[in-house]
Amino acid sequence: MTQDAGVRVDELPWLRLDKRMLLIHPVTELVRLLPVLLLSLVLGSQSGTHVWGLIVVVLLVGAAILRWFTTGYRIGSDDVQLRRGLFQKKVLSIPRGRIRSVDVRAGPLHRLLGLSILTVGTGQQKSDKADSFELNALASDLVPALREELLAGTGRTVGVDPVAVTEPAVTPEREIAHFRTGWVRFAPFTATGIVVVGAGFGLVFQSGFAGDIASSPALDDTCQAILRLGIVVAVVVAAALLLVVSSIVSVVRYLVVYGNLSVTDDGTRLRVGHGLLSTRHTTLDRDRLRGATLRRPLVLRWARGARLDAVMTGVSASEKESSLLLPPAPLPAARHTMDDVLAGLPESAPATVTLQKHGPAALRRRLTRAVGPVLLVAVALLVVRSTGRDVPIAAWIGVALLVVAAAALAFDRYAALGHRAHPGVLITEHGSLDRRRVVLDTDGVVAWGVRQTYFQRRAGVATIVAATAAGTGRYTVLDVPADHAWSIIESAQPGAGDAWVERP
Repeated sequence: MTQDAGVRVDELPWLRLDKRMLLIHPVTELVRLLPVLLLSLVLGSQSGTHVWGLIVVVLLVGAAILRWFTTGYRIGSDDVQLRRGLFQKKVLSIPRGRIRSVDVRAGPLHRLLGLSILTVGTGQQKSDKADSFELNALASDLVPALREELLAGTGRTVGVDPVAVTEPAVTPEREIAHFRTGWVRFAPFTATGIVVVGAGFGLVFQSGFAGDIASSPALDDTCQAILRLGIVVAVVVAAALLLVVSSIVSVVRYLVVYGNLSVTDDGTRLRVGHGLLSTRHTTLDRDRLRGATLRRPLVLRWARGARLDAVMTGVSASEKESSLLLPPAPLPAARHTMDDVLAGLPESAPATVTLQKHGPAALRRRLTRAVGPVLLVAVALLVVRSTGRDVPIAAWIGVALLVVAAAALAFDRYAALGHRAHPGVLITEHGSLDRRRVVLDTDGVVAWGVRQTYFQRRAGVATIVAATAAGTGRYTVLDVPADHAWSIIESAQPGAGDAWVERP
């Protein structure tokens, strides 16, 4: 059953999700509320009855069934609507022209039943999941055609029933990147393992089992044996154990989340798919592509790795998986993919092009901000020494090491600092602990600004701010010579800084 273009969405009937969701939602709710269910079963066992556990199960299954009856959606030529709620009906309506992305996910149970989760994004951050347009679940074989229709924009003939949606014309796709097993070596150089292990420890302590685990004879004997070797050895062993466990966790997660990664390009859209157990497929419209960000955190940089994200209009940078192009991967592969994705920009090889340095004033600012606090500590020690009190030699050694480390950090930050402005393109790079190179298509910049703090005015430098509806919303070029700031803007987007450029 189809409708002609121009039919108002209010005149179309509501469609239901696939009936197989009746098998998914009860299981999902049971897993989510498993602690409550276990508590109910324990209470039931102590009182000699399992009524409480049975009541919880019945309520969960009943709520899942009601969700199917109370959830409906309809797709018109100009709008898409989602209705849900039992006691409080809520209808979410999105103009098709506001659709910026369509993500398709499928967990293990969804894949087993041939279902997918389709999420429509408008580029606005949602503080509540209830405000998101999510269809959970649809038949997987119907999702590709529906996704193409949703991304097609307004004014097209749209089927009311997704079964009747015609398949889009097949366009040859070119693969620009794919997963390689060797990439898992970069997983331990991310913070994922530490975060997961920390969350696991927190869960154990909150569950109340920490005392039982700590008092177990095996753990107590092990701790006593390590402590007998000395406190330094104990700390080293604990750190090594944490490193090994977190590395194993990060490698497993990397394989599960990013396995089977594939990035393809058909000239109009980029498609990114990944996942072993749970899959995710993201479609990025090239018309909304405004650049890319090459991220190289310090530890990952030591391993010669990098992560690549797209700068998309309507896709917030906070939604990391929605803008992902490459997970932590070899730096040459990330640079090659970046150049391939941004091949249409006027600047060739933006991932490796040499950037213009910002001069000695920028270097002095980094040295002052890095070394200055350490020198204050040294002055404080001198004051203490002048009062006749002894200052341990270890304190002086520590200050000396901190001065060297701070100076190295300052020089490293300056080494990364740079920019390149070309008509239609702005490239900016900065950072040491989290180094980023951003390549920005200036056609997507809606406003420019030049900002100076008090200390920047004293140093004769300024920060250029490019405001855009893509990615983080604003990108900066730090500490450029103040008298060249508007000239840089004019070079990147001719006409944008013309009124502020000083003429000879």
